[in-house]
Amino acid sequence: MLAFRILHKKYGDPLFAPCIEGRWNSAGKKVLYCSESIPLAFMESMIRRQGVGFNHDFNIAHIKIPDSVLIKTIIADDLENGWDNPHDYSKCQPLADRWYDHQESLLLKVPSAALSACNNYVLNSLHVDFQKVKLLMVTPLMPDARIDELLKKAK
Repeated sequence: MLAFRILHKKYGDPLFAPCIEGRWNSAGKKVLYCSESIPLAFMESMIRRQGVGFNHDFNIAHIKIPDSVLIKTIIADDLENGWDNPHDYSKCQPLADRWYDHQESLLLKVPSAALSACNNYVLNSLHVDFQKVKLLMVTPLMPDARIDELLKKAK
């Protein structure tokens, strides 16, 4: 399976887990967030930019995850109302922290809060199978200038 991440060039290693708190992890958990497609990865990144536009400083990491690894899946319909609240991660973090702490699988497949019909992937970089994850390539992100203009207007 392929997964994709948008990242700033200055952060170097696309497979580095920064331990920053997110919807699906508490601070200190060494996870990587990826998406099932480049457009979803781009949308997720745009939302996090909160009005700060893109330029030529961003890349797309193309990541290969072996089809043989175990996947734990969380389905949006099984989550409490409000799970997708952009300011409250309390309904998601405990579920994912349990998965992480128990080393249930390398990959946690979760619904995107931005577009719940699509999926993001959370990779546990401390899981024994993480060594099987491969960076295939890194390509430049070159979004249409109109997207940058929209983001700046939204600020």
